[in-house]
Amino acid sequence: MSTILSPLYTAVSWIIVQFHSLFSLIFDPNSGWAWGLSIVSLVILIRICLIPLFVKQIKATRNMQVLQPKMKAIQERYKNDKQRQSEEMMKLYKESGTNPLSSCLPIIAQSPFFMSLYGVLHNIASGHTVGVIDASLLDSARKAHIFGAPLSVKFTDSASKIMSLGASTTDVRVVTVAMIVLMSLSQFYTQRQLMTKNVDMTVKTPFMQQQKMLLYVFPVMFAAFGINFPVGVLVYWLTTNVWTMGQQMFVIRRNPTPGSLAYKERQERLRAKGKIVDESAAKGRTAAVEGAQAAKRQQPKRQTKAQRQSAGGQGVTKSEVKAEQSSDEPQGAKPSSGSASGSGRSAGVGQARGGQRKGQGQQRSRHPSKK
Repeated sequence: MSTILSPLYTAVSWIIVQFHSLFSLIFDPNSGWAWGLSIVSLVILIRICLIPLFVKQIKATRNMQVLQPKMKAIQERYKNDKQRQSEEMMKLYKESGTNPLSSCLPIIAQSPFFMSLYGVLHNIASGHTVGVIDASLLDSARKAHIFGAPLSVKFTDSASKIMSLGASTTDVRVVTVAMIVLMSLSQFYTQRQLMTKNVDMTVKTPFMQQQKMLLYVFPVMFAAFGINFPVGVLVYWLTTNVWTMGQQMFVIRRNPTPGSLAYKERQERLRAKGKIVDESAAKGRTAAVEGAQAAKRQQPKRQTKAQRQSAGGQGVTKSEVKAEQSSDEPQGAKPSSGSASGSGRSAGVGQARGGQRKGQGQQRSRHPSKK
């Protein structure tokens, strides 16, 4: 196994040595700060390189949540035909462009570095040079302590081995237990945050049950395996858990799953800032604007006195035209009730006009004519 991972041992040890040279300008080269921060910087560098895989993991996890109802329907429909069920599942993944393994990519990609770091620290604890770490760097790394615990010791190491590295059993036990507890709590909080804030609670699927199970399984796994890891590996693991927690908080706040609690909180924040408008309020404002425009279109235009008199004269002329048309009808035709009423109106208009002309003639006779 060490032969297969020897190129990674060299790569990991070289990165740690470069960071150690940098931090040695600030801290004592043999101190736990110089070596511990080198491991933390290694984690940050690896996680930055894994950001594209993390984005794929987020998309794959979200797509799996969306597909859960369809997957459950396929399982119920072909529960007696496992081959057909698998074919339909693969067809569903292909149509939606979802890869179930994408959610595991960051963990899979980190595994070789994690195993390489474990091998490097194991060789340091055993007093063997590894990668680019020569005898002088090996002696410096063996002297490095973090809160009194050497980087290369484990919780299960014997008291004689711990004392040979210049530390006490109590310090090692306290530091390792504290790191294991912090690792478990950070993993629990990360998983709980995913379950309570970034899951659409309106859809009940087996995926949610699996997430609830992992909520308690992962912390137990960290506690069980953590006692067998060197302090330097615990530093690596704790750092990557804290990074994951912060990265997930950022993603949940900026790009939450639609229908989740985090999505509702984000909508409220955007609404408070005025970046989005409530649909009901927008519809109310639109209706008010349309009503005002309709009222503005229906408002009659103001007319002068001459325009109103001209309109009245045109109305009389139209009535006279109708009266003349009715008088041209054949005498043998029986007038209908509408024609009779129209003729009556036309006669009334004619009489009114005759009276108007008579009045005008009388008015003109009262005044002398112009010479």
